[in-house]
Amino acid sequence: MKKIKYFLALLGSICFSLSSCDKNFETINTNEYGVTNIDPALLFSNAERLTHVGAWEGEQTIVQQFVNAYNLGATAGFNFNEDNNNFNIPKWNSCYENAVKLLVEAIQMAQETPERVNLMSMMRIWKAYVFMTLVDTYGDVPYSEAGKAYQQIIFYPVYDDDRVIYEDLYNELKSAVANMNPAADYVTEDFFYGATGSAAAQVVKWKRLGNSLLLRLGMRYSKVDPEKARAIVQEAVDGGVMESNDDDAYMIFTNAYNSTLNDGAVVNAYYYYLAEPFVNQLKSTNDPRAKYIAGKYADPNAVLSSVPDVTLTNQFGFPVGYDQNNVAQHPNFRGRAGTGFNYSQLNYAIIGNPFAPLFYITHSQTKLLMAEAAYRNWISGSPQAYYEEGIRASMDQWSLYPNTPDRAISEEEKESYVRDPLVAFNTNNALELINTQYWVSNIGNGTESFANFRRSGFPALTPNRYNNNLNGGFVRRMAYPNDEMSENPNNYQAVVAAMGGDNLSVRVFWDIE
Repeated sequence: MKKIKYFLALLGSICFSLSSCDKNFETINTNEYGVTNIDPALLFSNAERLTHVGAWEGEQTIVQQFVNAYNLGATAGFNFNEDNNNFNIPKWNSCYENAVKLLVEAIQMAQETPERVNLMSMMRIWKAYVFMTLVDTYGDVPYSEAGKAYQQIIFYPVYDDDRVIYEDLYNELKSAVANMNPAADYVTEDFFYGATGSAAAQVVKWKRLGNSLLLRLGMRYSKVDPEKARAIVQEAVDGGVMESNDDDAYMIFTNAYNSTLNDGAVVNAYYYYLAEPFVNQLKSTNDPRAKYIAGKYADPNAVLSSVPDVTLTNQFGFPVGYDQNNVAQHPNFRGRAGTGFNYSQLNYAIIGNPFAPLFYITHSQTKLLMAEAAYRNWISGSPQAYYEEGIRASMDQWSLYPNTPDRAISEEEKESYVRDPLVAFNTNNALELINTQYWVSNIGNGTESFANFRRSGFPALTPNRYNNNLNGGFVRRMAYPNDEMSENPNNYQAVVAAMGGDNLSVRVFWDIE
């Protein structure tokens, strides 16, 4: 009984103490340094930063710009026609797991502040860009329910049909561009155009970006629905697309944050080489961009401590479909060098540099797509003029790379290149010329190289014959990450059934034979 009385007295004392300090409880237990109100513009800039443009061992390998020459299990990827989760997941993780979630949350926040109409429009445009890359890479993806675990407790989002997603992206782009207001908010956090100095100047840039992305979206329909492609392309061009390299959407890197594209390329560098078809294209046309892209190293594993030989005639790409063991059987085997092979690698001082810029949507891409559209009589203007402007714009981009001069490629070099017999525009093989240049221009953007190769069928590459895993064809998409089988199992099984499988030969809706 004494114990019970003591307990009750103690409990009463505690309750009295708590009641006496109740008015300060919230203050005492609040972290004055904690973040309680996040600016959606910061989430937006982080989504820009995290957006993936492809990977050397991913898309650039599929379209034969680059190879990992070593078949060592974990490295067995697209150069060997293998479905390796290591190379399927980077874009999914960067774009779907990160950028999409940030954008969905930021858009929800911005809806509470209607005066931030420009921020909202930028985020909608960029969300369309991110989802377009996801659809182009995987096909059907979670869209309508994506990124809503926190907002709506949707932990298992359904996969939407890729064609339906594209239709909504069209509407989103049109609406977001139309809603932008030069007299409204100026978004300084924007990585691409946040330093323009005014909302009016920034809005002009984003409208051009949005319309250039709409042009790209329209061109994706060129095989599956040419009439729809023509209509969308006309809308985009009439709305106003990129006019110069000053309009490019790109990102510059520093010591604080390096280029994600080149993170792994210097680890065991002797694994990695430029692919033979790409190097042959540079050599056959005497391309002045080559010296910034390709280099031969005495020791392919000492790329950071030596200066490459960039003489174009000395460059040789590693043959596609060969590995470290059977390459010696190739009729033109170049032999070994140091700890690797005697083939061209990235120029690690420039394109392979950790500070190399990433280009997302560019004037060069835009003009080359317009060249094709003009050739098809979908828009007015000279296809040759657009074609040559696109090439020159690509060459001007190299001035933004580290260790290049302010005028990386001279006017004389540009003029000589566009007059080269293998480059000069002619109507007999215009589509091949235009889309081969698109392939070269997008050496640093594998996502776009891969998508446009499937859409256009150019350049005319030979399928990888390492094995017959793809029945003599090309990779048409990447497989979903393995985690989706366990993290979203019911919807994963449903999408696999809807798409006819989850393998490298399944085609996205716009990629028809």
